[in-house]
Amino acid sequence: MQDQQSYQMTFKSTRNSFIIAISVVGLLHLFFGISLGWLVLPCTVYLALIIYGSAIIQSNFFAYAYCHANVSEKEIALSFDDGPNREYTPQVLSTLAQHNAPATFFVIGKNIQGNESILKQIDAEGHSIGNHSYTHSFYVDFKNLQGFKNELNQTAESVFKVIGKRMKLFRPPYGVTTPNLVRASHSLNYSIIGWTIRSFDTTSDSAQVITRRVQTQIKPGAIILFHDTSDKTIQVLKQTLNFAKENGYKIVSVERLLKIEAYE
Repeated sequence: MQDQQSYQMTFKSTRNSFIIAISVVGLLHLFFGISLGWLVLPCTVYLALIIYGSAIIQSNFFAYAYCHANVSEKEIALSFDDGPNREYTPQVLSTLAQHNAPATFFVIGKNIQGNESILKQIDAEGHSIGNHSYTHSFYVDFKNLQGFKNELNQTAESVFKVIGKRMKLFRPPYGVTTPNLVRASHSLNYSIIGWTIRSFDTTSDSAQVITRRVQTQIKPGAIILFHDTSDKTIQVLKQTLNFAKENGYKIVSVERLLKIEAYE
């Protein structure tokens, strides 16, 4: 908790610096008559930092997010967002089984209905399941505190009805963090999970380009972000698993890598 509070000071210190800056401009205007137009500068910088802090989960701007593990062993973790997907999640599971590799699946609540058997398979085969919101809508980051709680709770209930477990891992949609999202996740006792390597497997890049992007960034303690939503990801996953084996890397679950709990 102490580490999380120190990271939250990033936003607090930025806000305090902004207040000081506009106060200085106000005093200079009052005593020396400088133009209030100078307020544009601190406002622009403050807005830019807020946008950066929200968009870059590794910045730990609003709250601490687990994005890698400090380990000396050659261990890495695989994670998959946006499932369960009727066509591709089973293929991911089959590929993982062939390599005896665990993974963590951050599921979207609305995708569970009709795919309950896939969710059961994920759990039965020893993989962990995390929360990735209920709608993952484009406007999800504009929700208020209760809106975010509803997103998390709806997915939590959907998962619990299928596997009987209460999740503790949460990956924010798009990796974007906001004050309301942070307050909601902390109030519900979730650990926020980011990533070390973003594969960009949902882009138009070829499987070869994505594979090279992932492999050149692999290092001990890395968390890799994939999506179980396309055939391209299956190709990249196979190459990544082969690369890990050839280079002496062990695949472990996110919670084992980070030494935290996946469920209550």
